[in-house]
Amino acid sequence: MSVLGSVFSLLSAGLFVAMDAVDVAFTEAAVGAGVSLVFFLAALALTEHEETPVTRGNVFPLLVAVLTGVLLIYGLLEAPPFGSADAPAHLHVAPEYLSKTEAQIGVPNIVSAVLASYRGFDTLGEAGVIFTAGIGVLLLLNGGLPKGKGRE
Repeated sequence: MSVLGSVFSLLSAGLFVAMDAVDVAFTEAAVGAGVSLVFFLAALALTEHEETPVTRGNVFPLLVAVLTGVLLIYGLLEAPPFGSADAPAHLHVAPEYLSKTEAQIGVPNIVSAVLASYRGFDTLGEAGVIFTAGIGVLLLLNGGLPKGKGRE
């Protein structure tokens, strides 16, 4: 199952590249296909072969799940309808980005311009996460840290 998820993640990354969303594609490839597979396999390796019997009731986890569901539904009651043209995101910032991005930034891809310029600080944090995930994937594919003095 995890291998199929990684294959799907790589196919999704290819789709994102075809749509000129390279930053999203790299994140999907590094996190979705690389790190998630490693975490899943590590969790699988740490599980026991025998299941321990449950000695207590399962009422508390059920109550927590139901309460969380009720709170999520309550929070969505005030949200605008999906795809609504009068949603706050479509009324304030998006029209300005769409009309002025190419003149102000000079980049034809509006998504890349918004991520690199208008949301630069957010993107810097995201780029740090992507870089760390990419280095982790490279280290895993390479077999660990490079061999140097005293390490054979």
